[in-house]
Amino acid sequence: QVQLVESGGGLVQVGGSLRLSCAASGRTFSSYAMGWFRQAPGKEREFVAAIVWSGGMTYYADSVKGRFTISRDNANNTVYLQMNSLKPEDTAVYYCAAQQRLGLITYAILYDYWGQGTQVTVSS
Repeated sequence: QVQLVESGGGLVQVGGSLRLSCAASGRTFSSYAMGWFRQAPGKEREFVAAIVWSGGMTYYADSVKGRFTISRDNANNTVYLQMNSLKPEDTAVYYCAAQQRLGLITYAILYDYWGQGTQVTVSS
């Protein structure tokens, strides 16, 4: 069992940066691959980024590639999403999620545990 709590969201201007954090409970955090998803009003939840258990491999949605960076600190049971050059279309509730399947997964349905989400609003 893993419990996830996101933080770091807020209001930022176009071109600004935010760093989201996702704190996980449980001693087996390092065995989970992690992902970040987002959901804007009236839209489906979409994949943003994923990272394997070791942190050695990452994968990004095309819409955020080159602007967002996912990383993890297994010693502190935390995964991060550094978001730079933010755009209005990045406005959404951001969720972190955990799964124990192999590899980098982009399908939300395959993730086993979810946080409650944190709001990111980019103003123009």
